Amino acid sequence: MRLPEWIKVKASGMHGTKTLLRNHRLSTVCEEARCPNKGFCFSKPTAVFMILGNSCTRDCGFCSVRSDAPAQPDINEPERVADAALELGLRYAVITSVTRDDLPDGGASQFAETIRAVRRKLPDAKIEVLTPDFKGDANALKIVLDAAPDVFNHNVETVKRLYDTVRPQADYECSLNVLKNAKAMAPNIKTKSGLMLGLGETIDEVTALFKDLIGAGCDFLTVGQYLRPTKKNLPVVEYIRPEIFEELRLKALELGFEFVASGPLVRSSMNAEEAYGRKDV
Repeated sequence: MRLPEWIKVKASGMHGTKTLLRNHRLSTVCEEARCPNKGFCFSKPTAVFMILGNSCTRDCGFCSVRSDAPAQPDINEPERVADAALELGLRYAVITSVTRDDLPDGGASQFAETIRAVRRKLPDAKIEVLTPDFKGDANALKIVLDAAPDVFNHNVETVKRLYDTVRPQADYECSLNVLKNAKAMAPNIKTKSGLMLGLGETIDEVTALFKDLIGAGCDFLTVGQYLRPTKKNLPVVEYIRPEIFEELRLKALELGFEFVASGPLVRSSMNAEEAYGRKDV
């Protein structure tokens, strides 16, 4: 399927961000997941730091991050992330990771150490984490939340019916419970989730997902178009028109979300600082 006009992205400069990240031996989800907004975000500059390596223990149908046996966590990585965030002058840092089912805590302690390292270097910066589901382990979740990020994000990615195809090693109810438990454990931390459209979902299924997220106490929501990163990934079933994204944004706000970003090129962490600043949080 050819890309429609509303999907095409203009090339942007990289602002030296890529060189800086390589100098600190860091990965970003922007690069590993082949995000279409990479040039735009790097030119600002901003980046979503991806900790715990660039090999994932899961193999989701939508994702281009490689699935392989990952290396042991690097104990120096949190400081390198903090140094890069300081050099970039970030006011809002986003930290994510590959899924690490091989680790006893799923990598939660590395998230916590990275949050603390960034806080030491940038005490006034806001910090958002985008975590895997930790197999539903509440103790691992608590480790992350005890480090006090400003926003806790866990993406549901798609509607319940499509989980077996899109996220075969994940569970819809588990992802909802991650968000629900995060809100219960740390009610002052804003919770966030995101999903992709264009994988064959219906509007009714999307609306049902919105209601499930509200039921889980989710505060912020992002909705974007799925774009096939490689030929090995799931094909796009449909390119959703911009007006449908706007209708869904209004519906989600009506249901009770504090903030909703919805559009073809919206991604979970794109303009995260602006989303956070839209509310008195």
